[in-house]
Amino acid sequence: MNDNEYNYYIPGQDYRNEPPKQDDQNKKEKKKMSKLTKTICLALVFGLVASAAFQVSNVVISKALGTDDTSQSSSNDQSESVGNAQLTQTSNSSTQASGVADVVEGVKPCIVSITNMSVQQVQNFFGSTSEQQVESSGSGIIISENDSELLIVTNNHVVEDYSSLTVTFSNEVSVEGIVKGTNSSKDLAVIAVKLDDIDEDTKSAIKKATLGNSDGLQVGEQAIAIGNALGYGQSVTTGVISATNRDIEMQGFDCTLIQTDAAINPGNSGGALLNSNGEVIGINTVKVSDSSVEGMGYAIPISDVKDIIEELMNQETREKVNENKKGYLGIRGVDVTEESAEMYSMPKGVYVSEAIEGGGAEAAGIQKGYIITEFNSESIGSMTELQSKLEYYAAGETVTLTVQVPANNGEYEATSVEVTLTKN
Repeated sequence: MNDNEYNYYIPGQDYRNEPPKQDDQNKKEKKKMSKLTKTICLALVFGLVASAAFQVSNVVISKALGTDDTSQSSSNDQSESVGNAQLTQTSNSSTQASGVADVVEGVKPCIVSITNMSVQQVQNFFGSTSEQQVESSGSGIIISENDSELLIVTNNHVVEDYSSLTVTFSNEVSVEGIVKGTNSSKDLAVIAVKLDDIDEDTKSAIKKATLGNSDGLQVGEQAIAIGNALGYGQSVTTGVISATNRDIEMQGFDCTLIQTDAAINPGNSGGALLNSNGEVIGINTVKVSDSSVEGMGYAIPISDVKDIIEELMNQETREKVNENKKGYLGIRGVDVTEESAEMYSMPKGVYVSEAIEGGGAEAAGIQKGYIITEFNSESIGSMTELQSKLEYYAAGETVTLTVQVPANNGEYEATSVEVTLTKN
């Protein structure tokens, strides 16, 4: 109750002009005091009763009119509660935003930028070709280390045909990296960096990523993509899981992907797709680039490829051998592309068009018409890929090939063949 809402009645003053006689004054004053006391008591009782009645009537009327103070108070509480909920939501939103910032801050030390210097054949206007050094950018995720190496997972296409790899950590320190193993059909590769090449400050600044579970992803969950977009260094985009179990048509690629509307830009390849806990749920790999398409990027589900990553990171690390020591299979080959494979019912790989006399392949029994599909248990999709594998092996070393041998009725049978490499 508010002082401004009610007027108080104050009893007690006598406004007569005649002065009373002295003898009777005491009696009159006693009577007056008695009456005054009674009047005050009655006034108090009346005030309390009137106040209660007024409050009751006020409540009844207010309820009837829908303007009940209690209701209003409750409404205010609800409004405050709603306000709090909104503030909480805003706070959540802000916490969420702050949460994204926290997630990114925690994961940045796990992400690296990768620069690939490769030599490619370039055809000029007149049709002649020449070699040209090309630089490309990608990303990687620090996943483990062994006694001598820091291990980083990325996409195969990020390291493909490399002549040198530069790995740049979150503190902008760069070191040389080498490819430890690749799987082209899953677009995966593992890079090794020698621990001795990393200074102590950088070692304390970096950390290994936590791999999450991509099997239970739900459409609409938050997704955070982090990587070396456009080669400018680490950047972050956010969105949601748009779809799971997406199959896309891409030559030589065999993997079911996660779709997200978090922007996946050139250079993001090999970087991390994260959940709201900062766990890696995918490896960013491709995006749909078309004037009629927006917000369709894809990542390799981490749970689908953990075994492959472990296999690649536990392979022996090999460095490229000098040209004068390099080993050769002794074949001429042609790519069996996905289109050719479908058209002619052939396995994808390298079709042997000739086994050179005196070469290691001929000595191992490989003949024209065979198709090479694996090199030391790693899938082979092209002659270029096969040649890049051989750059790490010297003449005299033995490698294991999986070859598809033509059988009856146009079928092929897989067999394993050991080949001792020879000089060119």
